Amino acid sequence: MTAIWRNNGTGWAPLAPSGYPNEATLHALVEDTPQMLPLSGNTSLTIIGREVALGSGIADLIAVEPSGRIAVIEIKLARNAEARRAVIAQVLTYAAYLRGMAVATFEQQVLAYHLSQRGHTSVSAVVEAADQFGAFSPDLFASGLAESLRHGAFRLVIVIDEAPDELVRLVGYLESVANLLIIDLITVVAYDVGGSQVLVPQRIDPERQDEPHGSNAGFGISAPEGQYLRGTAAFRVALQAQPPDQHDHLLRLADWADQLEHEQLASVSTWRYADGRVMLLPYFRGDDHGLVKIWLDWGGVMSVWRGVFESRAPQGLIELEALIAPTRVGKGNRIRPEAITAAVLDVLADAYREAAGR
Repeated sequence: MTAIWRNNGTGWAPLAPSGYPNEATLHALVEDTPQMLPLSGNTSLTIIGREVALGSGIADLIAVEPSGRIAVIEIKLARNAEARRAVIAQVLTYAAYLRGMAVATFEQQVLAYHLSQRGHTSVSAVVEAADQFGAFSPDLFASGLAESLRHGAFRLVIVIDEAPDELVRLVGYLESVANLLIIDLITVVAYDVGGSQVLVPQRIDPERQDEPHGSNAGFGISAPEGQYLRGTAAFRVALQAQPPDQHDHLLRLADWADQLEHEQLASVSTWRYADGRVMLLPYFRGDDHGLVKIWLDWGGVMSVWRGVFESRAPQGLIELEALIAPTRVGKGNRIRPEAITAAVLDVLADAYREAAGR
């Protein structure tokens, strides 16, 4: 857990969190400053409603991304008994209520009051008014909003002051099986530093085992809805929609994957989910597994599997863990973009050569 350390004159010690007097305080912080939330994919949110009635419940906050994807935000304090399991049921219930809803119903019935409070009659108008960079595209946003509602492709955000282990496990499981949902579990810890309140937001990233369509074949599990495309071309097109500061890294990963294929070490394909998420798959030739999977939506994160390394490239596993320490290769855990250096890519290429018997 992230902490602030303070020197009290006798040595360094972690500063105890000051906490929040009630959930409403944390609720207001998130509503006023949603940009402080470290969301997966480095996207931003525009709040469009607070305490929104969805069926028999009331969602704390409803927001949208620039792409049109809807975000349901629930805010809890760890001392609230609902912070362990009930909050998961809440966000899933809200998502189920919204799935399949028409945009007109969403705006004119669910959000009519909340939009009027913001001086607008449409979600698009609220997002466009909040756009500070002139990058808003009404047509793309309208299409994305309709698709998000039609398919139930939402972002579920749980904000809490401290994440119980049980909640972390539940989120990790849902992330691994719910292909149309993006789930962010975020802690926002408050400290009192010199009379000022300091907030430390952190996204909790449960260890996941992301199994795409190919590796599920032996278990009789249907492939998630999407499209399987040969090569890196679709990945290269999709990365243009990512933030510009990610382009160089993503292009380097695509070039690296192409080099694997050029050396006949892998067959490279792009998997595009129905909700727009994109993944690059450098699989072993003639196989439906590889050492890594590359996720576009998290800025070029790599998922790695210890079992595959142990059986196909054990020396590569030793060398890789030496480079990324203290991170270890586990069951589908991730290597962050900042840790994917040229040396790491070289070791991974050697690991593919090792797997190919070279």
